[in-house]
Amino acid sequence: MNTRAIRFRLTVWYALVLTAGLSLFSVLVWVSLSHQLLAELDGELSGRASRLETYFKDEVAKASAGQLHDELEEFSQAFGAGSFAEIKGSQGFLFRYPPRASNAVHEGRSMRRKFSLNGQDYDLEVEVPTTEMTRTLAVLRGLLEGLIPLVIVMASVGGAFLSRRALRPVIDLTEAAQSISIENLSERLPIANTGDELARLAMTLNTMLARLEGAVTTLSQFVADASHEFRTPLAVIQTTVELALRRPRSSEEYRQALEQVAEEVTRMTHLVEDLLALARTDTAAVDMPRSAIDVRTVLAEVLSETRALSDLRKVRIFPPEGADPVWISGNQAALHRLFLVLIDNALKYSKSEGKIAVSVERDESTVSVSVQDFGSGIASEHLPHIFKRFYRGDPARTEGGHGLGLALAQSIVRAHDARITVSSTEGVSTEFRIEFGARAAPVDSVISAAPLSTTQHS
Repeated sequence: MNTRAIRFRLTVWYALVLTAGLSLFSVLVWVSLSHQLLAELDGELSGRASRLETYFKDEVAKASAGQLHDELEEFSQAFGAGSFAEIKGSQGFLFRYPPRASNAVHEGRSMRRKFSLNGQDYDLEVEVPTTEMTRTLAVLRGLLEGLIPLVIVMASVGGAFLSRRALRPVIDLTEAAQSISIENLSERLPIANTGDELARLAMTLNTMLARLEGAVTTLSQFVADASHEFRTPLAVIQTTVELALRRPRSSEEYRQALEQVAEEVTRMTHLVEDLLALARTDTAAVDMPRSAIDVRTVLAEVLSETRALSDLRKVRIFPPEGADPVWISGNQAALHRLFLVLIDNALKYSKSEGKIAVSVERDESTVSVSVQDFGSGIASEHLPHIFKRFYRGDPARTEGGHGLGLALAQSIVRAHDARITVSSTEGVSTEFRIEFGARAAPVDSVISAAPLSTTQHS
C-alpha cells in the first residue's frame, strides 16, 4: 500500500486513535476494579475488627485467662483460611491467631485499631488474604493484554476495507478525470446519486470542465478569426509584391505598390496592438494600477485627439456639460483607450453632418459616462454579440476595423469593476453607457481637470 495514500493514512490514524482509546479504557477498568476490590477488603477488615473487639470485651468479663484464649481462637477460626488476628495488651496480654513469629512478613491487607478496657490499652490487628483479588486482577490483565491487540488488528483491517470502499468514488473520479483531455473536453465526470460531498465535488468539477470547454472553444475561434484577419493583408502584400516583381515597372508603379504594402502593414500593426491590449486586460488587473482619475480630464484629452477626424467626417461632438472634476478609481491609459474606442466607434457610424453626445453623470455611488451617436443604429439581433471578438455581423457597422474595439472596451470596463451597456434603435441612434464606482476627490494631490472646450464642428 502506498504510504502517502489517503487510505493508508486513514487506517494508521484509525489504528492509533483506537489503540489510545482502548489503552485508556483498559487503565480505567484496571484502576476502577482495583479500587473496588480494595474497598471491599477494607470493609471486610473493618467489620472483622469491630466484631473481634466486641467479642473480646464480652469474654474478658466472663472467662478466665486460659479460657479467653480458647474462646478467641475459636472465634477467629470463623474468619477463614489465610486470615490473621492479633490482640496485644499494655500489661502483657497477647493473642495471635494463627500463631506466628512477631517479625514474620504479613501477606495480605491489614487494619489496626486501639481500644481500652479495665484500665489497660489494647492494640488489635486483623488481616485478610489478597490472593483472590490478585488472581482476579491477573485474569483481567491477561484478557486485556490478549484481546486489545487482536481487536486493534481486526479493527485496522476493517478500517482499511471501509476506507477503500469510502474512497472508491474518489478513485473513479480520478480515473475519469485522467481520461479527459483537450480532445474530449465535452465528456463529463460520473455523478453518483447520493447527494453527498463527493457528488457535489463531481458536479463542481463538471461545471469547471464546462467553463474550460467554453474557454477553449472561444480561444479556438479567436485563433481562427485572428488567422483569418492576418491572412487577408498578408495575401494582399504577397500579391502586390509578386506583381511588382514580375516585370520592370516605373517608379510611380513601384511607389503605388509600396504604398499598398505600407497600408496593409499598418492594418496588421493595428490588429496586433488590439490583440496585445486584449491579452493584457485579460491576464490580470495587477498590470493595471489604479489611482484617482478625473473622468472629464480623460474625455477632454480624447476629444482633442479625435478633433481632426470629426472635422474630416463633418460630425459635431457635444462634450459633457459642467467643469467640476468627477473622480473614479482607474488606470488613466486604459480609460483613455476605452473612451477613444467608443468615440471612434461613434464617429465611424455617424452620418455626415451628424452629431455625437458625450455626457457624464454622478450620484452618491456611481459615475456614468455615455457616448451616443445618431447614425445607422444596430439591429436587435446583433446587440447580444457586439462585444464578441471579431464579431461584425451588421454590414452597416463593419466599416474598417477588425471587430476588436468593443471587445477591448468591455475588457477594460471589467478590469475596472464597472459595467457597460448598449441601447440602440436601428436607423436612429446608438448609446453606450459605462457605470463606474464613484470615488471621493483626493486630498493630497488632485489631478487638475482641464476645461472641456465646446468641440462643435459643422
